[in-house]
Amino acid sequence: MTKNLIVFGTRPEAIKMAPLVKEFLKNENFETKVCVTAQHREMLDQVLDFFEIIPDFDLNLMQPNQNLYTLTATIIENMKPVLEEYKPDFVYVHGDTTTSMAVGIAAFYSGAKICHVEAGLRTFDRQYPFPEEFNRQLTGKIADYHFSPTTLSEKNLLAENTQKKNILVTGNTVIDALLYGIEKVNAENFNDSEIEELKKILDFQKKIILVTGHRRENHGEGLVNICNALKTIAKQNTDTQIIYPVHLNPNVLGPVHKLLSGIDNVLLAEPLAYPAFIWLMEKSYLIITDSGGIQEEAPSLGKPVLVTRDTTERPEAVEEGTVILVGTHSEKIIDHATKLLKDSEYYNSMSMLHNPYGDGKATKRIVNFINNL
Repeated sequence: MTKNLIVFGTRPEAIKMAPLVKEFLKNENFETKVCVTAQHREMLDQVLDFFEIIPDFDLNLMQPNQNLYTLTATIIENMKPVLEEYKPDFVYVHGDTTTSMAVGIAAFYSGAKICHVEAGLRTFDRQYPFPEEFNRQLTGKIADYHFSPTTLSEKNLLAENTQKKNILVTGNTVIDALLYGIEKVNAENFNDSEIEELKKILDFQKKIILVTGHRRENHGEGLVNICNALKTIAKQNTDTQIIYPVHLNPNVLGPVHKLLSGIDNVLLAEPLAYPAFIWLMEKSYLIITDSGGIQEEAPSLGKPVLVTRDTTERPEAVEEGTVILVGTHSEKIIDHATKLLKDSEYYNSMSMLHNPYGDGKATKRIVNFINNL
């Protein structure tokens, strides 16, 4: 029997790998085990609970104020006994995290075949986003099999001399997770305290603008510009309600509360667990974010996205027209948000577009590919 080891460490990885875990566990041709590094602990556990996944190996590596040097070394060292004990045939890593890069190195040392889920995304600038772009490129060099979400990501890999027979265009597994999650949170028997609290504080007579932001390249002046734009949008559009689940990083938490506290139609909330967040995405009118995952998810829900970054490794949505890059330029954010709020024809032209990131069947394609090797 083929032995799989699926490894992840952060909340976004867990969301995108959970459907793959569940799909492999249904297939009797595979023995599949899950290892978490817990690069993010609490946020990871929330996702595991929602998708009903119990890890077989939990390295629990998160430390206060951890840095990239110690995190990378610690992951590699702690993966060694797991790989030696289980001896997997295939190790699956995801995307662009330090966990994926370091686990890829450890798996290569062990002799396992490395499968890179969400492979081939590129900004072509190793410093932006840092260290994610470097992590993704290095993982691509290590991987044996590459599961690309789009034909563009496949082209990136082919341009780097990756063999076409080792690449499969799958769509993004985040859509698999989203469709599963939306169905679950909207079920009559689903109870969630965060969702119940949101129902109490949100005014559904208004257009809900959901905001997220955490990337380190926006810390400082960029975040100040974003907050000033949000303040202007809120004051000029009293028929809207902005809700901003604020990242706990002090570089985000401090400036956001300083600049946006006390505005009647701006709600500053604590970070939300995955169930409440996707529920809130579905209820929103417009999303302003620097998140990569949300750029992929929101089009499936028909939600226009303003991305507060100057570049993106997900240009398909920009080309398709479902997202707009606005950077951290206050006027640009205000102008595009205002147009989406005021011009229903323009809004509909974005919200009704096709999602370039998939149909929710990515994990089935991956399992079939491995099964036929």
